[in-house]
Amino acid sequence: MIEPEEPLGESDVFLEFQSRLSRAAPIDRPILLVGERGTGKELAARRLHFLSSRWDGPLAALNCAALSPGVLESELFGHEQGAFTGAARRREGRFEAADGGTFFLDELGQAPLEVQRKILRVVEYGVFERVGGSEPVNVDVRLVAATNADLPALARVGKFLPDLLDRLTFEVLVLPPLRVRRGDVRLLADHFAARMANELDRSVPEFSVVARRALESHDWPGNIRELKNVVERAVYRLEAEESVVENVDFDPFDTPWTSRLAAPAPEMRLPDSSTKSSPESAAADVDFDRSLTEALEQVEVRHVAEALRRTQGHQGRASELLGIGYHQLRRLLKKHAGRL
Repeated sequence: MIEPEEPLGESDVFLEFQSRLSRAAPIDRPILLVGERGTGKELAARRLHFLSSRWDGPLAALNCAALSPGVLESELFGHEQGAFTGAARRREGRFEAADGGTFFLDELGQAPLEVQRKILRVVEYGVFERVGGSEPVNVDVRLVAATNADLPALARVGKFLPDLLDRLTFEVLVLPPLRVRRGDVRLLADHFAARMANELDRSVPEFSVVARRALESHDWPGNIRELKNVVERAVYRLEAEESVVENVDFDPFDTPWTSRLAAPAPEMRLPDSSTKSSPESAAADVDFDRSLTEALEQVEVRHVAEALRRTQGHQGRASELLGIGYHQLRRLLKKHAGRL
């Protein structure tokens, strides 16, 4: 039996979702999970299964978006020998595989109407026919469906069966996106960093202040899956002797040369004589309590920190904003690691 992975979080919105899920799990009714990509719908389905009375039964899963309509129907309901070219023997489908347990059906909104009708019959009566067959097959399955689509809107335009929607909405659990779980980003980042470090047989690195600030200010359109990729990429890119993640790369497709080639040429501006400072006013700002080297380093730290803040930690755009090369920025980050 596959053990469930524990969801991680301590924010109020996350704990409220888990509380609703725990209340719904023991009730043997269909559940609809709604959430953006990467929010953990399959993990929520696993938790529903293992908290239910069916925990010792099978847990089957299928993504409707990954298959063509004909293949999807065969995967769901199985087929009889000779049902189509290549069907050399009878084959059980996922509903039969889930008999006595739970069936997680992801991206249900993309299933064609004819498949939806057969699913509705299973939900209502627990019976269906295999593709190419006429003999009824009885199953006892709890359906947990998931979608990131607006099913009521699809039903209004005739792309989703209203009767199936009614059967699935005994309870609708909406997974909160990571952008509203700000308190959980640090916890999840540390978790993924530790797992990646263990996989690489290294000590677990820490995140610098700049790196944590970038992680916590990012919008995370890909949610937890995106965070996992970003953190694992940052950890694996560390040299063996490095113990601190100084920065994170949100866009692995971005490179300093392609982004620079695509960027528009900077606008040329003439000096404004009305705002030009005089030698006398500039001299008034000089502080000889610090050496020239210390003063220059302070300017570097301020400029780099502000560029990273404005670009949400994106090093390629930050280097362009500063007017320096990508690798120059990397050297500055290492040089001032303890001050950023």
